[in-house]
Amino acid sequence: MEAALVSCDDHLDLNMLPADALAKRMSKKWGERAPHIEAPEGGPAAWIADGERWGFWSGKKGPSPFGDGPKPILTAYDRGGIEDLTELRAGNPVLRLQDMDRDRVWAHVVFGPVTSIKTTDEAFMRACYAAYNEWLYEDFCAVAPDRLIGVAMLPPHPEAAFDELQRLAKRGGCKQANLQIAVCEPRLEDKRWEPLFDLLEQSGIVLSFHVTVFPKAGDAFDKYKGSPGATFLHAKMFIEQFLDPFVDLFAWGILERHPKLKIVIAESGIGWVPWVVEELDYRHYRLWECADYWADKGGIPHKEKPSDVFKRQVYGTFQQSPTAMRLLEFWGPENMLWASDYPHPDSIWPNSVRTIGETMGHMDPDKVRKIVGGNAAKLYGLDLSKATTTARLDVGARAAA
Repeated sequence: MEAALVSCDDHLDLNMLPADALAKRMSKKWGERAPHIEAPEGGPAAWIADGERWGFWSGKKGPSPFGDGPKPILTAYDRGGIEDLTELRAGNPVLRLQDMDRDRVWAHVVFGPVTSIKTTDEAFMRACYAAYNEWLYEDFCAVAPDRLIGVAMLPPHPEAAFDELQRLAKRGGCKQANLQIAVCEPRLEDKRWEPLFDLLEQSGIVLSFHVTVFPKAGDAFDKYKGSPGATFLHAKMFIEQFLDPFVDLFAWGILERHPKLKIVIAESGIGWVPWVVEELDYRHYRLWECADYWADKGGIPHKEKPSDVFKRQVYGTFQQSPTAMRLLEFWGPENMLWASDYPHPDSIWPNSVRTIGETMGHMDPDKVRKIVGGNAAKLYGLDLSKATTTARLDVGARAAA
């Protein structure tokens, strides 16, 4: 079948940003504190901000950050035969669109750096987040706004996140905003987050949680660096980051109080979610089983079953998951969002079409069409009839057989 593919979790990391992306959008008062590139002779180029190293930069040829010899981890570029990263393909909209065409993908939902802004100076932090978001929409997505769906980055604290979202909502053009949930403080049950949830509802902007790789998340790896076993810890790390905030959405009635709020949980995997929601339903039953106990203590504010709230408001992304495909009855065909994860190590680029065929070939074509693009079109208001790049998917024949 022919389908317009929309990948709902793709990336633009710090190493692929143009050297002036942030500094040119920041006030001159920040001077050398503003994020910039330092490239010592014979050494790797790096992002430096406020005197601290934020991460490496791929725009200058030099020694590999992994040292000499084979790489311990491969990215999509390695698998796709791209050796020269100095073109900053992910951060160059023209080259990125070429990579999307190669993969037969019409649109990318583009998340910002997962190893991102690290500072204790709140004013500086706010300026950096605003600078990235302005560059994202004015310089990057503007090249192809129907295909490059930029996800704004929100600071990890409620007041700063609210102010930036309010600025973006007034500006227009923002469909989704992301919280690096692993580093957000305080926890979501804190009332300081309520204005942000209210604004998300009013504006219609989707909220997302995305996995991050610093700094708390990396602690689990310190002891085991250099060990093959550390590779397996990712399976634990991804779920750990999401479990508390995911349960908080239901335990403290956040989604129930804000029924128009849409949440996307990105790159955390979706196979673990059904058991958690099932358990939340059971705990909800147990709560109401003792309604007499709670009657004189203010009653029970949780009126709806968590599974009903979940299906109304929560979406999840995945790259390739045979397990998830067998959980479609639980998730519902409207709530799954396919992704390629370009250009990360977990990415299936440039083999998205083949991978979809291998993992979804046995399924009903109408459901596949929703998962690989239709659901995203509905969530983000995209017109897929305008897509000039489509994919021919090997789907349906096995189901018929």
